[in-house]
Amino acid sequence: MIQRVADSIIEEIHRTREEISERFGGSIAAIAEDAARRQAASNRPAWKPETPNESLQPTPDSLPISRAG
Repeated sequence: MIQRVADSIIEEIHRTREEISERFGGSIAAIAEDAARRQAASNRPAWKPETPNESLQPTPDSLPISRAG
């Protein structure tokens, strides 16, 4: 029984995603632009973390440059 309820929730999520995708012709950029426009029009603040997350993996910018001799 629990599995059927979970399946119906997942199905609803998929239907909603498909409806949104169809409305914007599958354009992720158009979906993002619409979301940003609706967020700005809502006059509600968006959550922003106080400090950005730090990468646990080294990035090319954080690695020392070694020069062979």
